[in-house]
Amino acid sequence: MNSYEFKRKDEVKLKNNKGGYFGKILHVDLSSKKIWTEQIDDKFAEQYIGGRGFAAKLIWDNLQKEGQFDPLGEKNLLVVAPGPLTGVYLPSSGKNSFATISPATGIYGDSSIGGHFGIEIRQAGYDAIAIKGKMEELCYLFIDNDQVNIVECPELAGKGNLETEGRIRDKLGDHDIRVASIGLAGENIVRFACITSDWSRNAGRCGIGAVMGSKNLKAIVVRGDRDLPVDDLKRVEKISNQAYRELAQHKMMNFWHRQGLMSVIDYANKIGILPTYNFHDVHFEKAEQINGFTMEANYKIGNTGCFGCPMCCGNINLAKEGKYAGTVVEGPEYETAAMLGSNVGIDDFAAILRGNHLCDDLGVDTISMGNLIGAIIDGYEKDLLSIDDLGGKPIGWGDAERILELIEQTAKCESIGATLALGAKGVLKRWPQLKPLINHVKGLEQSAYDCRGAASMALAYGTSDIGAHHTRAWTVGKELEMGADWGIEEKVNLVIYHQHIRSLFDMFGVCRLPWIELGFHEDFYAELFSAVVGKEYSLDDLLQKSEHIYNMTRSIGVKLGTTKTDDYPPPMAFEVPIHSGPLAGRVCDRDEYEKMLSLYYQKRGWDNQGIPNLAAEL
Repeated sequence: MNSYEFKRKDEVKLKNNKGGYFGKILHVDLSSKKIWTEQIDDKFAEQYIGGRGFAAKLIWDNLQKEGQFDPLGEKNLLVVAPGPLTGVYLPSSGKNSFATISPATGIYGDSSIGGHFGIEIRQAGYDAIAIKGKMEELCYLFIDNDQVNIVECPELAGKGNLETEGRIRDKLGDHDIRVASIGLAGENIVRFACITSDWSRNAGRCGIGAVMGSKNLKAIVVRGDRDLPVDDLKRVEKISNQAYRELAQHKMMNFWHRQGLMSVIDYANKIGILPTYNFHDVHFEKAEQINGFTMEANYKIGNTGCFGCPMCCGNINLAKEGKYAGTVVEGPEYETAAMLGSNVGIDDFAAILRGNHLCDDLGVDTISMGNLIGAIIDGYEKDLLSIDDLGGKPIGWGDAERILELIEQTAKCESIGATLALGAKGVLKRWPQLKPLINHVKGLEQSAYDCRGAASMALAYGTSDIGAHHTRAWTVGKELEMGADWGIEEKVNLVIYHQHIRSLFDMFGVCRLPWIELGFHEDFYAELFSAVVGKEYSLDDLLQKSEHIYNMTRSIGVKLGTTKTDDYPPPMAFEVPIHSGPLAGRVCDRDEYEKMLSLYYQKRGWDNQGIPNLAAEL
């Protein structure tokens, strides 16, 4: 077994930023086996902040250097970036961003992961990791503080994420070490393969696990023991103590501990946004069989939380009886329960647990998987697909065994799964007749929130820099609860604000949930960031930096082919009325959407085709 080693000897400190940064980006070229560090300066840190910001800049620079390339080729860059607040004493500071040119969409893509992985990267002394090239053999990258090794690991080929993490920890004799790995789906280049850490935390969107697989990179393993750089520790402690007190006293905290994001099933079903039968409906008659109360009563055995998080939204569930007895998993959360539940007609919570477990272990994004399976069932029922297209086996709504089989076939690229593994774009290339049934934007399958009743959510999906993902701007709840009399300007303003504040959270390396779920004020993060780096910033200062990052990622999209025609929600949003529930009969109004899109471009300072001025620099 071969190993390729690098040892860092130098230490760097930034002049103006007294805390927040180690001043180092770790670079790895798997083709040449070269490993080196790059020093960042104050200007870089202040302009891009960290996390998604550092990732966008590194990917931008790589595009300028390499030009256009195959996302699954050696020239593509995989960036792993925590933020300057990752691991700091404050609520929910466990986030880390993975970013690349997505093999699913062909444009910029990123996905964040919670848990503890990003903290370990910072404790090893790095602000980001940038990986390109391809190893001849399957390998993992082992970062042990200053010492970095590329370790060949053919024995891990075909292993699931759970076994991979356990075997690496056993081999290294350290069960506190942090591992981010891919399963069989990543090795087989499934276009929506994810990266998994801490057994069940997933960077699920944009197919970043497929990029790891294309590089023969099975895992990134990190061990670090440095203290994190903080300028004013007493100020941080004071601010964070107050933050923890406020969150602990919130009236919803106890309920949040009980159900976490599973509480959203009932909420979404009530207000009419729960994807049901491939988004044809938004109200599931059997929602109570897959909701948080069913979970509490029959399956939940514990809680987990990311670093520093008082919300502890991870539900550990066990199927105690029946055909799926013994299945244990951290999950599901709302997206998984909806996309592997109501969207495919499954009303058996234990079957959803099994699907969740398979996706975690095989390394498959549950949102994309449930979306595509829903479209296949829909297409088969509408006679748009034949029994031969399905590999000789029929499928119907709620057919749990067949749906679970499709998950495995997709990860293995077998039978119909070989087509599903290509993602929305690949499926449509083979079966263009499914275009009205596959809900995606820019090639990224839609998240589990219907947008026909909330025009701002349609705009959020349409204008998202990565495709139809709710974490870019989740505006649907606020519009349905408060926006009955809003004009288009209020809706556009809300979308832009969400796109900026949520980007900022990813740049900091913190979770959005205290803000969006418990109403925690955004100014807290500006004050905390100022205390950590030793320089004062207002929230407006930071949002301007976030806006610049959004312009960068949009410009990358434009460089790689994004046009105005890509800035629309799926056709179903305009063409298929909601069947039941409080929003029955609703569709998106196309004229209203066109006005909103034009105003959106105007407010962003883009031209009438959605091209930022910044795009000319790329």
